[in-house]
Amino acid sequence: MFRLIKTEGNARRGEFVTPHGTVQTPAFQNVATCGAIKGALDAGDLKAIGCQQMLCNTYHLHVRPGDELIRELGGLHRFTGWQGPILTDSGGFQVFSLAGLRKIKEEGVTFNSHVDGRHIFMGPEESMRIQSNLGSTIAMAFDECVENPAPYDYAQKSCERTVRWLYRCKDELDRLNAIHDTVNPRQMLFGINQGCTYERLRIENMCRIASLDLDGYAIGGLAVGEPKEDMYRIISSVEPYMPKNKPRYLMGVGTPGNILEAVSRGIDYFDCVMPSRNARHGHLNTMQGIINLNNAKYEKDLSPIDPTCDCPTCRNHSRAYIRHLFKAKEMLAMRLCVQHNLYFYNTLMQKIRDALDRGTFTQFKEQYVELLDTRI
Repeated sequence: MFRLIKTEGNARRGEFVTPHGTVQTPAFQNVATCGAIKGALDAGDLKAIGCQQMLCNTYHLHVRPGDELIRELGGLHRFTGWQGPILTDSGGFQVFSLAGLRKIKEEGVTFNSHVDGRHIFMGPEESMRIQSNLGSTIAMAFDECVENPAPYDYAQKSCERTVRWLYRCKDELDRLNAIHDTVNPRQMLFGINQGCTYERLRIENMCRIASLDLDGYAIGGLAVGEPKEDMYRIISSVEPYMPKNKPRYLMGVGTPGNILEAVSRGIDYFDCVMPSRNARHGHLNTMQGIINLNNAKYEKDLSPIDPTCDCPTCRNHSRAYIRHLFKAKEMLAMRLCVQHNLYFYNTLMQKIRDALDRGTFTQFKEQYVELLDTRI
């Protein structure tokens, strides 16, 4: 399912064959938490801006409109109109972010819905059943995402629980995939590495979950407030123990600079709400750095957001016009900017792949790793 085409140092160029299409890696997943990109982009827009894979969230879709309803309507692909690969996050991060509303036991987690306050129980089996109903291409294992920093003893116990939960996830998804009327009988499973910023815990956890020979492996519990140096240190520590023949996914990351650093350390997959969230507030990525269209200096600027960009927004609209839309509180401002930022991220991944194909990734990284995260 995953073919490693070539390497440059630890950086990897590959392709991942899924039941819903082949993904060229390294790749960025466009985040559609509730089945939609915030900023009014639909499935056709995503295809036009180079999106390869979409990410949706198990918890949010379970709460609203309900995974049973989505199953009845044919699964996420039919429901959203997106026909490419879809990864569903297990809901673990969202559940554990509800710190004051949840109670953790070995069976799973009891918590209150953030929408209407109703009591919900979710454990490994429940998460797999919800994701099976959604029919996503890739289901993420249900894990405990522990805040950084966390006491070593608690982090260790959490890792052990997460491994036990992973075994239950695998058993349940195997059962669900064998049911004759399941939405996606070839649904894949990715395990998640945890262990906070403790190298020993991370390595031990990775070794244990790698033995299950899953479809892919993720590094979770990072990019949650710890210094980026700690994130890079953990990636470098864990990478040697991650299977070479499986895709590696760094969850919730990140800035263009984060992505370049992580690719150089052997990561294949990324996702982050940052590009769309920032875009909705006028903060836009360019190959020269980050601009803020709310600044007065753009009031009469007729140039595109990025003169080197050929996205639909840059081809047709000026900085001055989009700034006016923000000031007038027109919804079009958000749509145009989200379209640009996601195009930028997808195109950046293509440039990374091209550089790996040419054997020039190291030079590309050195040129852009700091520049792309610099605010102009």
